[in-house]
Amino acid sequence: MASEREIRRRIRSVHNMSTITRAMEMVSAAKMRKAQQRVTASRPYADRLRAVIADLSGLSADPETRAEYPLLVQRPIANAALIVVTPDRGLTGALNTNIVRRASRYILAEAGVPVEVVAAGKKGRDFMVRTRQNVVAEFTGLGENLTLEDMRPVAEVAAEDFLSGKVDAVYVVYAEFVNTLTQRPVVKQLLPIEPPAEGGQYADYIFEPSPREVLEQLLPRYAEIQLYQAFLESIASEHSARMVAMKNASENAKELVTDLTLERNKARQSRITQEVAEIAAGANALGG
Repeated sequence: MASEREIRRRIRSVHNMSTITRAMEMVSAAKMRKAQQRVTASRPYADRLRAVIADLSGLSADPETRAEYPLLVQRPIANAALIVVTPDRGLTGALNTNIVRRASRYILAEAGVPVEVVAAGKKGRDFMVRTRQNVVAEFTGLGENLTLEDMRPVAEVAAEDFLSGKVDAVYVVYAEFVNTLTQRPVVKQLLPIEPPAEGGQYADYIFEPSPREVLEQLLPRYAEIQLYQAFLESIASEHSARMVAMKNASENAKELVTDLTLERNKARQSRITQEVAEIAAGANALGG
């Protein structure tokens, strides 16, 4: 059994660690609320843009007309690109592992073609480099208050590779924010743009200067918004996962302190019993 001094030292260490994890939990909770608000606020805009794209692409549904828009062109997939969106930091439970595992499953089992990787986040970059994937670009330190301008270089790399014919499809993998306890890794196609099936909401509108010109301007923005939404979902998922992980760590620390306190009391009782026995033995020896 460990000595009382060693147990007291461990109790202090665990207590100090629980103070840190509790503080990190509170910080992550505040950041999560802000990130969740941004996700919630951006979804109606993305949905409305999706509906406009559905109507405009329906106005130009014939193959010859759609061929005028490179971002809509479907071609046989010989090479693909995957944008891997992960946090820069750890302490998020199983979040990073789940994302890179989903990315690996797509690369190794689902794609069926060579895949180049655009890593957005240190954790994803480190994993892809360590597993010797074809990482063609990396973006780190984008920050928590990500703006569309901050994210645009990532979208430009993917769009340039697609338009040049280097890749025939671009996908993005990220953690979709469902709720505080659930973050779901998903893979979604970014390019070529697949116009949503639903439409009709804006079919009777008059577009200026013309539906074709409006569609030409909206398609690049649509791809950027879809990627931006993925980044916002990932940020909200990161803070939610970290908050839950730190809460679990704090609770485990409390349980460990309780167990160590009990162990310390047992050690103290054993020491006192031994001292009493030694005193009694000494008194008996003197009396004899």
